[in-house]
Amino acid sequence: MGKTIAVANQKGGVGKTTTAINLAACLAEKGMKVLVIDIDPQGNTTSGLGINKASLQNTVYELMIGESNVEKCMHDSIVPNLVVIPSDVNLAGAEIELIGIDDKEYILKKHINPFKDFFDYIIIDCPPSLNTLTINAMTTADSVLVPIQCEYYALEGLSQLVHTINLVKKRLNASLEIEGVVFTMYDARTNLSLQVVENVRSNLEQNIYNSIIPRNVRLAEAPSHGLPISIYDPKSAGADAYRDLADEVIKQDHRNVEEEVSVQTNKDTQKKKGKSLFGRRKGE
Repeated sequence: MGKTIAVANQKGGVGKTTTAINLAACLAEKGMKVLVIDIDPQGNTTSGLGINKASLQNTVYELMIGESNVEKCMHDSIVPNLVVIPSDVNLAGAEIELIGIDDKEYILKKHINPFKDFFDYIIIDCPPSLNTLTINAMTTADSVLVPIQCEYYALEGLSQLVHTINLVKKRLNASLEIEGVVFTMYDARTNLSLQVVENVRSNLEQNIYNSIIPRNVRLAEAPSHGLPISIYDPKSAGADAYRDLADEVIKQDHRNVEEEVSVQTNKDTQKKKGKSLFGRRKGE
């Protein structure tokens, strides 16, 4: 079964959409089958993967309000192995239209869960706010990946998001975990970027990726061409950083799977031992 990762931060301008686009593209480049769900009404992930928002008839909006299904909403992207459920400005009105609907926090999950076996990764780009759309992403996701811009208020915004994730975990999705924190817009020329990284590393108990996304001109240019950085400039520092991040995500998942298998094997061994002990007759 594929892993679903929500890319979220209620703070805007932290590289959230850039991370969703380029992480997904780099995972696909490595042979993974990837589905990207753009649940941000701005639709920047949609256009950033080469899809024309103006020509769309079936988007995540139609999916959420029950006017379409997942198969109709999936669109091929410019990246091989990567398909997109796109978004457009109509999604902005979905929150009002969903008022009064039972279990509205689980609408996306009900649609996406039957398709998890078809993909290695499902990446959800969340809006920069903590609304019904973001909650739907978090109830659908297995984990949340948090991009943090290397700036002064990074830690404050992160603590608020961690609190929200814990609330969702407690009340709506008990299996939700924090996938990890990735630093974005890192400027090696300034002391501030280094101080933010050191501050977060020393104060945060969550997984922090070693890959750090630099402030990079080519990375900023790529969305205007409707391309991920791995295609727009595959040899740039930004492309290398997102490939490293993709490697870390894959490696972490394999490690977690191995741990689960090991735990299950130990449980099975203990059960067999228990049966052999309790199944013996007296005198054996």
